[in-house]
Amino acid sequence: MSVKIEESWKQQLTSEFDKAYFQTLISFVKDEYATKTVYPPGSLIFNAFDHCPFDDVKVVIVGQDPYHGPGQANGLCFSVAEGVRHPPSLQNIFKEIQDDLGQPIPASGNLERWADQGVLLLNATLTVEARKAGSHQNKGWETFTDRVLEVVSNEKEHVVFLLWGAYAQKKGAIIDALKHLVLKAPHPSPFSAHSGFFGCKHFSQTNQYLTTKGLRSIKW
Repeated sequence: MSVKIEESWKQQLTSEFDKAYFQTLISFVKDEYATKTVYPPGSLIFNAFDHCPFDDVKVVIVGQDPYHGPGQANGLCFSVAEGVRHPPSLQNIFKEIQDDLGQPIPASGNLERWADQGVLLLNATLTVEARKAGSHQNKGWETFTDRVLEVVSNEKEHVVFLLWGAYAQKKGAIIDALKHLVLKAPHPSPFSAHSGFFGCKHFSQTNQYLTTKGLRSIKW
């Protein structure tokens, strides 16, 4: 099966695309886009990979679902399209960066600037029906993104994994913590950010680790 995804990822994941579950998943997704309003736009389903080639991955942030409101999702977890108001979780991420690194909160919530520096912004589920959170869960995306995490863990070293919330931490159980840095905190949503996401200092810790491994830090 030919999948429009960045070439280095295609090489790493090519065996996955021919598996029965993935073919069933793609048939489901194509039908959903043909008959319903689905986010992100079809051309941005693999946007996180397109902006962050496999060889460039230094940090992985694990999300759950794309945003399901009009014009929000752009294929990167926690990120929104240019000019879109920051959702609450993203607001809290920027607040923590401000507190951790002393940086002003940016006007743009489009995190492609992070992806272009080697931050893989990976949602567990890559598509969602409009206004129906979780509507594309358990269709096969989770199996695919588990494989993505496995490939990064197995084939690379010195990657920082940021696992926010119980869902991301469970999904990240596959990661080899002996060769990577795994940082965990509560989810940045308003329901849990005050339980330990605020003050986690994951962004400075990430940069410190990358620097000690001879890698360029991230401009958050």
